[in-house]
Amino acid sequence: MNIVILGAGQVGSSLAELLAQENNDVTVVDINRLHLQRLQDRLDIRTIAGHASHPDVLIQAGMEDADMLIAATQNDETNILACHLAHSMFKTGKKIARVRSQSYLDHPELFDRDQNTYAIPIDVLISPETLVTDYILQLIEYPGSLQVIDFAEGKVRLIAMRAYKDGKLVGKAIRTLKDDLPKDIKTRIVAVYRRDEVVMPTGDTIIKAGDEVFFLAEAKHIPTIVSELRRSKFGPSRRIMIGGGGHIGFNLAQALENDHQVKMIDRNMQQAREAAEQLDHTVIIHGDVSDRDLLLEENIDETDLYLAVTNNDEANIMSGMMAKKLGVRRVISLVNNQSYVELIQRNSIDIALSADSITTSHLLSYTRKGDTVKVATLRRGAAEAMEVIAHGSENTSEVVGKKIGDINWPSDITVGCIIRNDKVIIAHRELEIEAEDHAILFLSNSENASEIASLFSPEQKSSWFG
Repeated sequence: MNIVILGAGQVGSSLAELLAQENNDVTVVDINRLHLQRLQDRLDIRTIAGHASHPDVLIQAGMEDADMLIAATQNDETNILACHLAHSMFKTGKKIARVRSQSYLDHPELFDRDQNTYAIPIDVLISPETLVTDYILQLIEYPGSLQVIDFAEGKVRLIAMRAYKDGKLVGKAIRTLKDDLPKDIKTRIVAVYRRDEVVMPTGDTIIKAGDEVFFLAEAKHIPTIVSELRRSKFGPSRRIMIGGGGHIGFNLAQALENDHQVKMIDRNMQQAREAAEQLDHTVIIHGDVSDRDLLLEENIDETDLYLAVTNNDEANIMSGMMAKKLGVRRVISLVNNQSYVELIQRNSIDIALSADSITTSHLLSYTRKGDTVKVATLRRGAAEAMEVIAHGSENTSEVVGKKIGDINWPSDITVGCIIRNDKVIIAHRELEIEAEDHAILFLSNSENASEIASLFSPEQKSSWFG
């Protein structure tokens, strides 16, 4: 696939690296030559220096031959205009734009070409703030979870949990999980990470304290299953404090305030006043999120969850670590610098999130070959989960008409479940894959994703099978 990426920031650079690894023809455009040089030094891609929305620059980037445009610069207007030019000048097939301003997002009719012939020609609109907000809300819904990913339009969820010594699973074989669950609840553990090393699970695998366990189940069954893995102290978060009153902080408060006791701290007086006028039940506090005395005064030690979501990494790290030291039960901090994420994860801060990583993961679903419905990066990009559709027949497909146990899967892949006619079927060796089945897969090595997409497409013969 020929893909043009506008913007060599964290999102653009991460996408370029992932897409180049999958043998796509990638061109990156950015006004900063230094960013482009760093990319070119380590990746086999083309780079063009120039303004991303200038027609001559888009021509230099080869837009006339591009299958897809991903506009991921820091400027909304540049991204929107570039998509408009790609449509009008080059008839580009797929146009994706990252848009942050709430003013645009509040008017979806601007981008709805089904309803408005004159709508802005963007096929996929990506809002990092919305993605992060939804991501955090799911973590809150399942106390103690490390990651929550929806598949099959919400019918199936993949949950990552840490196993603690007082949990029912620790010291038991995976095959005994069903003994502690109601008979109508079925789940499949697709991976276990132990001291940062993957353990591909079998029925005899013993769960140990400290393991990070990824399990897949129907969404309606997740609450019951989660209770088997979490510590007793990880109950619902009733008292929540939010550090930062920007778009993410405000949206979180708005979503949580009716069912939780919410406080929000913001150092910007004007922003705090506007939030106070629009939020009904949230307590708004004007102050610095890193002010120890302020946190104590607001009873941080009685708070269940602290969310550090300012637009400053350092403030989120420092306030999160301070809140934890002062007695808050759980801390989630927004940290975009990947170097910081590696250092602080599980060091006072329970979960460090990157808006750029969440955005990149979401974008991958639209760039994969084959009929890939959804892709989610896990373990900070080291692993991956994907939903892919099986096409073809027994004569044209490598998987259709074959039992899961008879398919020569790569060793680092686990089949979690199959969705067939809206029914979720937990995978087992004797389950036969049928045409149009949706398969949810876990890949401990994300570099094999393109091979899997090809494996499920009858027109593309996978190299695994010669």
